[in-house]
Amino acid sequence: MATTHSSRPQRDGGAGAPERILDAARQLLQKRRGQGVRVADVAAAAGVARQAVYLHYPTRAALLIATVRHADAVEGLERRLARVERARGSLDLLDAYIEFWGGYVPRIHGLARALLELHVTDSAAAAAWDDRMALVRDRCGFIVEALRRDGLLAPGWRPARAADLLGAMLSIPTWEALTIDRGWSEREYARWMKRAARGAFVVERPARGG
Repeated sequence: MATTHSSRPQRDGGAGAPERILDAARQLLQKRRGQGVRVADVAAAAGVARQAVYLHYPTRAALLIATVRHADAVEGLERRLARVERARGSLDLLDAYIEFWGGYVPRIHGLARALLELHVTDSAAAAAWDDRMALVRDRCGFIVEALRRDGLLAPGWRPARAADLLGAMLSIPTWEALTIDRGWSEREYARWMKRAARGAFVVERPARGG
């Protein structure tokens, strides 16, 4: 007698369910830019029962946080940052980080937008968002300190204030305003943001010759 298999999703999703759930959430959030993605949608896309999602991720915030971390792994965040860290000198470091960020945000924008919207009302999501933005601010602070150490930070800047402004320039809403609202390409974003950052933070060198 042949064994009959139920077509209904398993309660716990079976082996590999957490990764399937995170993959489904990442793809849905990215496709919809974070809009209208319900836990039920994620469960259906992952081929599991909705209860299976809650079994592994008790809240929507927990699911989003885990999905962002999963997306970082899938998109090779550490590998991409390693290229930035190989930059020679503070100016190259500034340019390399802006290029990295301009190319990375489109890959995680749906997730970032979902987390940005949720953080207003959900304390767990707020903590996750603040933690992620703190990483960006820390990186900006590292870059500004490198400029200062090389004698290239423009006069009048306190490093902390320069790092604050650089972080604001690289914020998700600013990226959205330029690329989505104004139609800038990834290349244009990198080109003009690098020029703006150099103009704001880098000391002007007198022209040679005379």
